[in-house]
Amino acid sequence: MPKSKVRKKTGYTLDPTNRTPVKVKAAPSSTLYLSVMFGFMLLGLVYLIVYYLAQDSIGWMADLGAWNLLIGFGFWIIGLVMTMKWR
Repeated sequence: MPKSKVRKKTGYTLDPTNRTPVKVKAAPSSTLYLSVMFGFMLLGLVYLIVYYLAQDSIGWMADLGAWNLLIGFGFWIIGLVMTMKWR
């Protein structure tokens, strides 16, 4: 049985210098960023605690009703989203 001819494939090669990953070293987050991030999380926690303990005593907080949960968790979630940019 005769052997088949081996075909030479044309390879599509990319320039390897364009494909090399470059590691960018980012600077650490500033103290201001960290304090704002933790401040939002702490503000949300304190707001929720005050809402549960003194909602009847504070008039404007009683008027808001369940929106207080959205406000408290909103501050907390803003702080958590900020942690994604923390270095």
